[in-house]
Amino acid sequence: MNNDSSQYVNWFRHSSPYINAHRGKTFVLMLGGEALADPNFANIIHDIALLNSLGVKLVLIHGSRPQIEARLEKQNIVDRVHHHLRVTDTATLRCVIESAASLRIEIEAKLSMGLANSPMHGAKIRVCSGNFVTARPFGVYNGVDLCHTGEVRRIDQEAIQQQLSMNNIVLLSHLGYSPTGEIFNLAVEDVATQVAISLDADKLIMFGEKSGVRDSNDTLRSELLADTAERLVNQYMTKHSAPDQVPSELCRHLQAAVKASRHGVARSHLISYREDGALVSELFSRNGIGTMVIEQSYEQVRPATIEDVGGILELIRPMEEAGILVRRSRELLEAEINQFTVVALDGAIVGCAALYPFPDEQIGELACVAISPEYRGGERGESLLQAIEAAARAQQLNRLFVLTTRTAHWFIERGFVPTEISSLPNRKQEMYNFQRNSKAFAKPLL
Repeated sequence: MNNDSSQYVNWFRHSSPYINAHRGKTFVLMLGGEALADPNFANIIHDIALLNSLGVKLVLIHGSRPQIEARLEKQNIVDRVHHHLRVTDTATLRCVIESAASLRIEIEAKLSMGLANSPMHGAKIRVCSGNFVTARPFGVYNGVDLCHTGEVRRIDQEAIQQQLSMNNIVLLSHLGYSPTGEIFNLAVEDVATQVAISLDADKLIMFGEKSGVRDSNDTLRSELLADTAERLVNQYMTKHSAPDQVPSELCRHLQAAVKASRHGVARSHLISYREDGALVSELFSRNGIGTMVIEQSYEQVRPATIEDVGGILELIRPMEEAGILVRRSRELLEAEINQFTVVALDGAIVGCAALYPFPDEQIGELACVAISPEYRGGERGESLLQAIEAAARAQQLNRLFVLTTRTAHWFIERGFVPTEISSLPNRKQEMYNFQRNSKAFAKPLL
């Protein structure tokens, strides 16, 4: 098997837990008009077809901001924005309807493809659109009549669920309808958020120009708590947003993610419509490729359970083979599992450490500290150490010690100082392996 084939097989095997986890789940995908106009949109369609074939229930919601703006400009109609909302008068509404209808037909056409030797071959996707969104007028805001600009009043959740149960993809636009037969122009983010909340969706996925949120060092934030996202939105709106402008795309997406999170949508994802395969990479790999907004972190530092034994063995095996850690059998690990604390990332064990207490001497041994190579460089080691120290204090221990051959500096940087083997508990001295010649370090627990 050549290297490319080996990498593909390895990726496919590692994606299988996500395939199983996503089957039968409901995802709401929001695609702005910019995404539909991008050359990569054809690849996004292929990835949507893949999700459908894997049993994911999909609701697609599309916008048409740039298409509307192009029609307004062509017809010399002034595009007015008031307090971040487009004023949709009668002439503007005609452009809105034309843009939304045109894009809906284009999406339906792309989802209907089935050419041989293409990713869509044999897909046979059924797409359902309808009057699933009831809207009401936004009305007069600060003295300005927003005309046909509206807001979501109700989502016909039962009708959408019925279509999803038949494996149909539900396609919605940013238009809503009133009981009196009026048509309203809605914010696509409002529709996507309200649909996700109403369906109790498992994910809200928003395609934007950028792959997500980056920090001051231009490093992508793979995970963002809703509270942090809300602060970022407030900072942006205070410093950069003028009332006669629509807020930036990233700001709108973060607002939607925060609202969805506050109303029970477990995970909202921000990914790039320009990056080929972003949807698949985000959903079928552990770290993803965008930014995920959640109410609480899905990475946990917690006591280990018997179900974690396999993950711990897989994590520590390379370090045992390199001579960094002492070998442990499955039987020994199972017997000592209550001594372990783990870092669990989306169900996978990416870090572990153990605490062996010597209560008579009021000292504890920190052992088997391991972080997966893919997840080093962050603060997971510190989080593990803090958890072990907290557990030691709870057992009324006043000092920790560690034996190490290769990672002395890591412990020194965290407050450990060299100590003599003779200062260790007697039982540990009796078990000391002189062939390994490990160095001892200790740290007081203040």
